[in-house]
Parts: sequence; structure tokens; C-alpha cells
Amino acid sequence: LDHLKESGGGSGQAGGSLRLSCSAAEYTWKMNCVGWLRQAPGKEREGVAAISTRGDDTWYADSVKGRFTMSKDNAAKTVYLQMDNLKQDDTAKYFCASHRGPCSVLTGCRGRDCMDLDAWGEGTLVTVPS
Repeated sequence: LDHLKESGGGSGQAGGSLRLSCSAAEYTWKMNCVGWLRQAPGKEREGVAAISTRGDDTWYADSVKGRFTMSKDNAAKTVYLQMDNLKQDDTAKYFCASHRGPCSVLTGCRGRDCMDLDAWGEGTLVTVPS
């Protein structure tokens, strides 16, 4: 059973765009929020963005505000992360995650704190070459 299934990773040019998708199982969609974590080589896992499954509120880490945009398709139980103006620092493995608690917890997690979230996928790799 794929609780959360990511797709859409790949290589993007600096200044370019990529879009990630995450399909959620029924029970993970019923959690309060679904979003994205990322882990760059040699760095801690960190929260990136999240969207409420019960409304349209979105949350973003400071590092991606103004460049990344969350959206969702309720009928398809799918969330999207539109990544624009890509930077080399965006190179990481991106994990879809869901959480019953506040979405701010998902976007604010770092390192071990991210393991307190309720579910996450296997990840998809995004590379932005220099």
C-alpha cells in the first residue's frame, strides 16, 4: 500500500521549473495536511511546504517562499509542488509527508523532528546542476 506516492522529480536548470506530485491514500488524505520535506546530501531533512486537506491554507519554509507553490486536487487526493526559479540549493530528495497536527509542524520540522510526522513516502530526487 502506497500511503504517499511521489512523482515528477528530475533535473531542472537553475532559474527553471519543475513540478512534483504526491498521490495520497484515503487515510493519509484525511489527515490535517499533506506537504513536502527534503533532504540534501549531507544535510538534515527539513520541511518545505504544506497544504491543508480541509481547506486551502498553505505554509512554506522561508527558503522557498515566493518560488514554490502548493496546490491540490481533492477528488484525486493529490497535491502538487510547483517549483519555480530553481536554485542549486534546491537539489535534494523530496519526500511527500502527511500530518494530523498543524501544518506549521510539517513545514517547520528539521532533522529528527521530521520523524514525528505521521506518514511519508519514499521520495523523489530533484537535481539542479550548477
